[in-house]
Amino acid sequence: MIWLLLLPFRLLFGVVFGLVALPFVLLFLPIVLLIWLPFAILRFTLKVVFGLILLPVIAVVMLVGLLVGGMAVAAAVLIPLIPLLFGAFCVWVGWRLIASPAKTVMRT
Repeated sequence: MIWLLLLPFRLLFGVVFGLVALPFVLLFLPIVLLIWLPFAILRFTLKVVFGLILLPVIAVVMLVGLLVGGMAVAAAVLIPLIPLLFGAFCVWVGWRLIASPAKTVMRT
C-alpha cells in the first residue's frame, strides 16, 4: 500500500525527468534510427522469407491434422454403433435365409 502513497511523487519525477530527457532524445533520434533501420528492414525481410517458406509446410500439416481428427471423430461415432450394426446384419442374414426358399417356385 506504500506504493499508492508514493504514486504522486513517482508521477512527478517521471514527468520532470521525461521533460529533461526530451531534448536529448530528439537530438539522438536520427542517429538511432540510422543505426536501427537497416536491422529492422533485415528482420522484416527474414520474417517474410521464413513465412513464405513455412506457410506451405504449415498448411500441409494442418490438413493432415484435420484429416486425422475427422477420422478420429468418425471412429468415435461409429465404433459404439458396431454392436447394433452386427445385430441388424444378423437379423438381415436370418431373414434372407428364411425368406429365400419361399421366393423360388418350381415351374414344370
